[in-house]
Amino acid sequence: MTTTFGRFVRTATAAAMLSATMLSPALADTTLKFVSWQVDDAGTGDWWKAAIAAFEEAHPGVNVEFTKVERAAYADTMTTLFAGGQPPHIVHLASFEFQAFAENGWMENLGPWLDKDGIDMTGWAGQGKCMWNGETACIMMNYFGFIMAYNKAILEKEGLSVPTTYAEFLDVARKTTKDFNGDGITDQYGTGHETKGGAGQYLTEMLSYILDAGAYWTDKDGNITIDTPEMVEGLTRWKTVVKEGLTPIDLSAGDIRKLFADGKMALRLDGPWLYGIMQKGAASADTAVAEPAFNPPVGGSSNVLGMASEISDEEKALVWDFIKLVMSPEWQRKYATIGKNTPPSPAADVSGVEQEVPHFPLLIKTMKAASDAGVDRIPTGLELQYNEFGKMVQEEVQRMLIEDLDPAEVVKVMQERAETIKNGG
Repeated sequence: MTTTFGRFVRTATAAAMLSATMLSPALADTTLKFVSWQVDDAGTGDWWKAAIAAFEEAHPGVNVEFTKVERAAYADTMTTLFAGGQPPHIVHLASFEFQAFAENGWMENLGPWLDKDGIDMTGWAGQGKCMWNGETACIMMNYFGFIMAYNKAILEKEGLSVPTTYAEFLDVARKTTKDFNGDGITDQYGTGHETKGGAGQYLTEMLSYILDAGAYWTDKDGNITIDTPEMVEGLTRWKTVVKEGLTPIDLSAGDIRKLFADGKMALRLDGPWLYGIMQKGAASADTAVAEPAFNPPVGGSSNVLGMASEISDEEKALVWDFIKLVMSPEWQRKYATIGKNTPPSPAADVSGVEQEVPHFPLLIKTMKAASDAGVDRIPTGLELQYNEFGKMVQEEVQRMLIEDLDPAEVVKVMQERAETIKNGG
């Protein structure tokens, strides 16, 4: 055990101690099962382990069995556990997969638990995405906002300022896309987007242009809203960037990030994780981060926490104590200091975190801006059909690019196909 980790364990909060459940003899040696893909993750995994240790200290005789399942097999493994009547007590899921579990009645409604303890979720980033069929199926554990990274040396060479609008972004991207030796091969790109990977990532890469144009796939009630002038504008912007060769084509997100980190790209829109990649790149001394030149910024829910509905009332009380612990202002602060993540709680004190993560205030700002605008990568009303919907959009957008189609015609096809998908056709 490291000294830092040991200190976190020893300084378990008085609030956690006061919330400890009075255990009956039958629960004196209780084990709560907690399955996660983040067990070994640097930062986040350390935070979970510290929280578990504090919870166990506050609940003598209760053990949390923290088990790792690889992300690639996670949804299938969890489905098997629930379907077999052996769900984990503490339920950890990606924000794009909890819906199917809630739809099956496997997730406890946390609304009454929040009400019982008078917990106000106002301002909790991304929490609205945890509502399912009018119930609170989970607590949002991570919600992030995009940042815009830029190469200072490239911009300075061209006499350009950091862009603050789409028009400025496009101008910078055009002026920094270069074929230095005239061989017809681009040596430096103005920006970069993954166009090789899966549909989910493809839609995320497009989203900055679509949101800034005032468009989105659905409205807050889940109605399909693709056939609009705003969506035509958003797709036109995406088509412009791709068709003009301002971004590389057919590269993975990892390849794109490496190109930027190594100084072969001027601008990159991405999540907070890009910063660590930048620091390891060949151009680390030249790269910096700023607010995205798009409003609102892309935001995304990442993972959620809940409890299984089919466990005993005594076990539910214990799980709720654990959830309350990690939701507390103290442990939300530690989500930043240990986990290096933006805490969704508006009550979290993140002062001083910038000493270790200099741009942390920017991460908080873009997270709040995206959350306040209700932005998420998963459209309301299409949660259960998101994979099918994403593949359809990617297919139609790629057809637009290959056949040089008018975006105004493309949105009509996408609208019709999306409505068919939503209606189960």
